[in-house]
Amino acid sequence: MISRRAFLHQGVCLSTLGLISVPLIGCAAPAPAKTKAKSAAAKPAVAKAKVKPAAPKPAAPPVEAPAVAMAPPPDIFDAQALDLEFWLKPRTLTVTRPQSGEKASVLYWKDGEIIDSAYQELCHLLRDVNGKETAPIDPKLFETLWGTQAFIARYGIDEPLEILSGYRTANSNAKLIEQGVPAARQSLHIQGKAADIRIANLNAEVLGGLVRSFRQGGVGFYYRAGPRGGWIHADTGLQRIWKG
Repeated sequence: MISRRAFLHQGVCLSTLGLISVPLIGCAAPAPAKTKAKSAAAKPAVAKAKVKPAAPKPAAPPVEAPAVAMAPPPDIFDAQALDLEFWLKPRTLTVTRPQSGEKASVLYWKDGEIIDSAYQELCHLLRDVNGKETAPIDPKLFETLWGTQAFIARYGIDEPLEILSGYRTANSNAKLIEQGVPAARQSLHIQGKAADIRIANLNAEVLGGLVRSFRQGGVGFYYRAGPRGGWIHADTGLQRIWKG
């Protein structure tokens, strides 16, 4: 994939080539017509008739340069642009639970292995706050959550990840549906494979686009008015997107 600078430079070069390839039509002067020489003594001189010049032919349309397929430069918030070094460094996930007021920064992965005690702590932080139950969380979900937070930190956005909803019991999920809250009956929250998240100073469109670029599962965009804005549903199920 080419860089943004190379992409723009190549586009300028192609435009220049397109201009040069246009044929120069109608620029040459017409050749004079041949006439037979006549003796001045044969006939008296007569006035030459004025000949109206022929209308110039319309120029042919310019010939366009052949189209060249170019891959656009990578987007600034595209996880596929990350290198291997990014994924090998230790992973610390900083989260907050608005419902319970909890805040924590947990180093849960180092030297290629999950730290079990830290994993248990994160599972507790993503517990069903209403149902007061804890369940195992899919490690792939933590990978997406950490990757999202670590990615935007490289651009100066150093904010905790707000967990609005993590694991849900079947009863808690059913109550949300009764209250009119958008929740699927077979929600992946019940299986510990989904989380509803938000990051301060990052709108739902940008956050959702970044989460989607990890290609780890489904992404739901939930837009809401207000100072806090909407949120993003992230799960480790089939890759799909929707708006709620």
